[in-house]
Amino acid sequence: MTTGLSTLNKEHYLGIRHDKGERMRLLLEIDGVRKEFITPRTNTTALAKVYMTVAGGEFICLVGPSGCGKTTLLRLIAGLELPTAGTVSILGKKVLGPSRQCGMVFQEPRLFPWLTVADNIGVGVKGRLSASDLQQAVDYQLELIGLTDFAQVYPHELSGGMAQRVAIARALAIDPELLLLDEPFSALDALTRRRMQDEILQLWRATGKTMIMVTHDIDEAINLGQRVLVFSPSPGRITHVFDVEKEKRVEIKREIMSCLTL
Repeated sequence: MTTGLSTLNKEHYLGIRHDKGERMRLLLEIDGVRKEFITPRTNTTALAKVYMTVAGGEFICLVGPSGCGKTTLLRLIAGLELPTAGTVSILGKKVLGPSRQCGMVFQEPRLFPWLTVADNIGVGVKGRLSASDLQQAVDYQLELIGLTDFAQVYPHELSGGMAQRVAIARALAIDPELLLLDEPFSALDALTRRRMQDEILQLWRATGKTMIMVTHDIDEAINLGQRVLVFSPSPGRITHVFDVEKEKRVEIKREIMSCLTL
C-alpha cells in the first residue's frame, strides 16, 4: 500500500503500526525536524519538516535522490548532529547527542586496521564488561555473522563483504535499540551485495533489532524493508510511505520510481 502526502492522516503518515490489533511499542519519533547547515557564506537547508515514527522491531528503508538528506536524518537519529528545529526522540526521550541506543554502519567498514576481527567487534563494549562477559559477547557476534574462524584475522585479510559483516557485528555488540545503516552494501559487487542483503535479513530476524537503512537501490529497499519512505529532492521531506506487500513488489517498484521522477 502507498500513501501520498496529500492524503495522509498524521497517524498513518508517521508510521504508527498495529500487530494483531495491538499497538506496537513506539521506539522512534521524529517530529517536525528541520536541519540547516550554516556557514559564513551559505545557508543550506538539508531537511524540511520531517515527521516519522518507527515501532520496535521494524525494518525501514529510506530512498530518494542524492543529496536529499537521508544520511543527515540518520545522523540526527544517532545524535551525531542536532536538528535546527523539531525533535528526535527515542523511547520518549529527546536525543541530545550520541548514545548506545543507536549503532551505525557506514558505506565503508571503518575497522581499526591494527585490531583483530574480535577486537574490532568488542571495541565499543570494552571496559563496560568483565573479560569473560566481553569474550562471550564477541563470540556471540562472531557466530551470528559466521566469522568464528576469523576471530584473530586482521581487516586487511578480509574480503569486502566480510569486513562489512564485522562492522555490523561491532554495531550490534553494544546492544542498541536501533541499527542505522547508511548504504552499507553500496561498495560491494552485485553477488556479494545480494548475499549481504540475505544476511542482514537473517540478522534482523535473529536479533529482533529495529533497523533503518538508507539505499539508492529500489529493489534492495522493497526486498528488505517492511516500509519504504520516499524523500523529495533537497530540502528533503518524506513525500510517500509504502507498506511493502511482498507479492506486489513489481507494482511497488513502479510506484516508487514514479515518485522519484516527478
